[in-house]
Amino acid sequence: MTTNLTTTFASSINAALSSPGIGSGLDVDSIVSKLMSVEQQPLTLLAQQQSSYNAKISAYGSLQSTLSQFQTAMSSLANASQYQAYSATSSNSSAVSATTTTGATAGNYNIAVSQLAQSQQLATTGQSSTSSAIGSGTSTTLSFTFGSISGGTLTNGVYSNASFTSNGNPTQSVVINSSNNTLSGIANAINTANIGVTATIINNGSSTNPYQLLLTSTATGQTSSMQISVSGDSTLSSLLSYNPANNTGQDLTQTVAAQNANMTINGVAVTSPSNTDTNAIQGVTLTLGATTGSTPANVSISQNTSNIVNAVNSFVTAYNSVALTLQTDTSYNTKTKTAGPLNGEAAVNNIAQDLQNILAQPVAGSTSSSALSMLYQAGVTLQNNGTLSVDSTKLQSAIAANPNSFSGLFAETGQTSDSQVNYLGATSSTQPGSYAVNVSQLATQGAATGTAALAASTTITTGSNDTLNVTLDGLTGTVTLAAGTYTPAQLAAEIQSQIDGNSTFSNAGSSVTATVNASGALQLTSNRYGSASNVNITGGNGQSTLSFSGAALTTGVDVAGTINGVAAIGSGQTLTGATGDASSGLQVQVTGGALGARGTVSYSQGYAYLLNQYMTSVLSPTGSIQSTTNYLNTLVQDNQQQQSTLTQQLAAVKARYMAQFTALDTLVSSMNATSSYLTQQLTKTSN
Repeated sequence: MTTNLTTTFASSINAALSSPGIGSGLDVDSIVSKLMSVEQQPLTLLAQQQSSYNAKISAYGSLQSTLSQFQTAMSSLANASQYQAYSATSSNSSAVSATTTTGATAGNYNIAVSQLAQSQQLATTGQSSTSSAIGSGTSTTLSFTFGSISGGTLTNGVYSNASFTSNGNPTQSVVINSSNNTLSGIANAINTANIGVTATIINNGSSTNPYQLLLTSTATGQTSSMQISVSGDSTLSSLLSYNPANNTGQDLTQTVAAQNANMTINGVAVTSPSNTDTNAIQGVTLTLGATTGSTPANVSISQNTSNIVNAVNSFVTAYNSVALTLQTDTSYNTKTKTAGPLNGEAAVNNIAQDLQNILAQPVAGSTSSSALSMLYQAGVTLQNNGTLSVDSTKLQSAIAANPNSFSGLFAETGQTSDSQVNYLGATSSTQPGSYAVNVSQLATQGAATGTAALAASTTITTGSNDTLNVTLDGLTGTVTLAAGTYTPAQLAAEIQSQIDGNSTFSNAGSSVTATVNASGALQLTSNRYGSASNVNITGGNGQSTLSFSGAALTTGVDVAGTINGVAAIGSGQTLTGATGDASSGLQVQVTGGALGARGTVSYSQGYAYLLNQYMTSVLSPTGSIQSTTNYLNTLVQDNQQQQSTLTQQLAAVKARYMAQFTALDTLVSSMNATSSYLTQQLTKTSN
């Protein structure tokens, strides 16, 4: 009996242990769950915190994108050229059309065109076939020199007693041999060489020799005439040699003479080598299509106000996009009690405040009393909601009243009071303001002058006196002169052509001007200014021919002077404001004029420029946006670590609770079993 009761008691306890609460009636799972919901509150707060951090990071990312787009807009609007555009109209666009470039100013011009520029054309004698070989096939070099034909007479396409002067460009060569010594082959070789000459074959209709080669200089103007020397096959030489300065050396016939375009602009005679002229009117490109006859074309240059209006509206649109984004991100809805993702963020509030502060300040460094210095003067006002609005009428009036200084309201600009002192630029360290310029030394160019006058006629012979060792701006190179007989002017042009065509010099941007001075000696002048400017002929078999042994040498000097009363840095013709001074980094070019006081250079920073600079700071890797984002990312990482640690701790707490309540459940189940056992025993005893 005792054994059976003991077994029953043990079975009852085991049943209680198999599922918490079964033996005792306690809802252990529910109790533990409720206890854990309290324990998990810190974890819930951490999860909410992480969600907030992520929302801010996302909002900062969107704000950064918006600010980046804003900076892109400000970068282009900070360019003064955006506000200085001009347009051109012509009363006779078929004869004279015009477009504007940087530097144009308003004006009206009466332009009478009397002659168009054209290229020289030369024709060979007729040939019976385009595919038959001409000559023996011996390797033959065609050398093309370009220049001007002057003097003498022209009869039926042939010059008598004329002279030819090279324009200074390098001589170009084409090789003809047995692979291309046909009329078609010669034409193809010239065209393929891309030397500034085009070759075509024409059929003149003759029954015997109908095919002629027509050579056309690709450049127009008087200085684009051709001189062709042929070295090699005698048959090719008699077909293609052309020297307008040699009465017996013209084997081609000129069918069209090279000539310049001639016109008058407001009564002033102007000559241009091209029908597209970029020099006659500053900032204007003229395209000539026909002569004008007795009625000149009127070309009007006026400021393109639509470009300015568009630029200002683009400025306002770009700013408003940022302002509205900032408002949305920092807003708080009192009705719904919901805040924007960046509400209360100091970095964002500072950006919003800084932008308004920039717009509230007048433009520093305005160049004159009539210059615009505040946005409202151009019809742009700050509204109560933080955005900008444009009054088109006021904007148009401001443009009309200040056409030349309007750009200073938005862009970085510089203006000088001396026409021979040009503003070049500034750096981030340059402070807005007006600075006095004083010049104590003008920049000069390096030069070298031969010791004796050149002969009236100088013959250059291959291998004898045709090479020159040249030093130019610190670089050295060797040039070879084309064989031939030259006047002093022609020899100077050939030397200049060969030096300027040498890649050692041209790749470095160095070049020379070769002239014959009043004493008849050759003079070479570096086209660079400053202490780096120098030139000399130091050797070569042609040095003595040019009398350059012991030549008189002059090294260039840099410009010197002060900006804002402080000694400036001189390099070539450029003066740069001294480091540490308010003018630091300010650059002006002094092209000439007198020594002493040279007026002022006024430097200003407009709103688009300042906003662009501010955005550079804000969006930099160390700026407020990235710094705050980095900080938030650190908080997210710390939060994740805290959540991970707390999750592990909660698992241990839950296990402890389960163990404790399971033990309680077991104890209660045991006591219940004991109670039941005793009850049974008492019942039996009483019976």
